[in-house]
Amino acid sequence: MNIEMLDFKQINVDSSFISLNGEVVSRVVKSNKIMEFDENTYAKLVDCSFHNGIIEVKMLSRLLPDAPDFARGFIGIAFRINEDDSMFESFYVRPTNGRVDDKIRKNRAIQYFSYPKYTFDYFRKNGILDFEGTADIGLDEWIILKIIINGSEGEFYLNNEEKPVLVVKNMKHGDSRGAIGLFVDIGTEGFFKDLDITLCD
Repeated sequence: MNIEMLDFKQINVDSSFISLNGEVVSRVVKSNKIMEFDENTYAKLVDCSFHNGIIEVKMLSRLLPDAPDFARGFIGIAFRINEDDSMFESFYVRPTNGRVDDKIRKNRAIQYFSYPKYTFDYFRKNGILDFEGTADIGLDEWIILKIIINGSEGEFYLNNEEKPVLVVKNMKHGDSRGAIGLFVDIGTEGFFKDLDITLCD
């Protein structure tokens, strides 16, 4: 699906369609006013109600010139977003962690979280390691993300690999419904293209 044909609402981000290497893509940057992690910062697809199905997208992450030292190129998808943007599920990647020698950082290349309560910080403070993992990814390269959602279970795939990089059997909002958003976090200049959504119900 050509992303420029879609209508997005900016939720604590600046987004626009631009030309990147001869292709029209969506550029998304988090608002400078939102300084917390794992917040409702995405370009939200208008008139979309997603329950079960498949979301596929290609995404590319760069660090902004003023990105803080802790920026990791955070980029991903928010889904089942409720109407007032106060609840959603999300999966994102940290491309700068994908190929580092530091084992702790390397094990934090991917992340599931559930807004507003179950952020990455909540999981780490409570010693919950089930929602992070490794991935062979980097900055300034197209990463193919595929999400399969069925009820309260989510499977997350990268770069056409046969096995998921993460399986979440108990997503925190359970069996819900809502919109889809192109998610970025602090310090990221995010680019998205080829968004494809298959609805199962």
